[in-house]
Amino acid sequence: MAEHHPSDIQINSRQGTAIHPVEADGQSLQASGSVAYWEVKQFRKWIPWLIPSFVIANIVMFIITMSVNNCPKNSVSCIARFLGRFSFQSLKENPLLGPSSLTLRRMGALEVNKVVHGNQLWRLVTCIWLHAGVFHLLANMLSLLVIGIRLEQEFGFLRIGLLYVISGFGGSLLSSLFIQSNISVGASGALFGLLGGMLSELITNWTIYSNKVAALVTLLVIIVINLAVGILPHVDNFAHIGGFISGFLLGFVFLIRPQFGWVSQRYTSQTNSSFGANHKFKIYQCVLWIVSLILLIAGFTAGLVLLRRGFDANRHCSWCHYLSCVPTSKWSCNSETTYCLSQQVGNQLNLTCSSNGKFGTYILPNASNSEIQDTIKKKALGS
Repeated sequence: MAEHHPSDIQINSRQGTAIHPVEADGQSLQASGSVAYWEVKQFRKWIPWLIPSFVIANIVMFIITMSVNNCPKNSVSCIARFLGRFSFQSLKENPLLGPSSLTLRRMGALEVNKVVHGNQLWRLVTCIWLHAGVFHLLANMLSLLVIGIRLEQEFGFLRIGLLYVISGFGGSLLSSLFIQSNISVGASGALFGLLGGMLSELITNWTIYSNKVAALVTLLVIIVINLAVGILPHVDNFAHIGGFISGFLLGFVFLIRPQFGWVSQRYTSQTNSSFGANHKFKIYQCVLWIVSLILLIAGFTAGLVLLRRGFDANRHCSWCHYLSCVPTSKWSCNSETTYCLSQQVGNQLNLTCSSNGKFGTYILPNASNSEIQDTIKKKALGS
């Protein structure tokens, strides 16, 4: 799940042996009727190493982030203090067991103001490798392993790697047009890109799936579940949607397969008119390839131009913010940056928060710096 903070899919068995158009081994592997199927080297099962590397990289980044966060030093309210500097912020501040939003900002979270006015476009990519908490990290990494490894085995590291990163970028781009005041982190935009790619691959290669309905239903169930989680605070559904759309279009570009008849004519000595095909790809595959590529280029270009101009999509859609968070009595969706001024006289701390107009007086006998900072955080959160 992509997160905005306050400040399994398994491919079903296929009919026959799928083949890609490269040099054949020269040995028949199996026969169906009078037609021999020949294995092609490129369609061997790839050894997945990139997706596991992505998982390791995300875990390492979370550990580094928690070390930088160092809750006991910077806050009074921490969870699991026995973990030392790796302990978590309070549930009030971060219900996902993770660092503060300030730490995520420092580590490269997506923050529109810094992207637009600070020329920090790199945040559209770095935010993909950050996670808001343990629950957030586990959900994303388990999904990545289940979905990504199978895709890498089938299509190779290059295409799946590009699909993952570009979809993550697309998710960040759409998120930046809607999430204006909060920060956003998480790999779920890229994960939804993999789901989108699987859906488009299912559409373009519909005839080779032995259990089409099961594959489609499984995909839709996972998508709906993740979108439902998106109504919780700190979860960025705009990144989900942007990543899914990007991956769906990229799937038509990267995951296209040649016709079996064309492959069999070109790489086997068998001849059978029922399997004949004069063209490598079907017409609808070519049309989808061209249209998807055009839409991707146009969408990314328009999105970047609007982002650089400081475009706020919420002004044109008054209800769209509910797609990312639905407020309840248990949590608030308001997580804008709050600036507070404090003055301490003896044991009395006078605190004024400028963003929400609230004023409070707190009596803190012999308060340490960390206790004062924690009080300011609580006031900023409205507690």
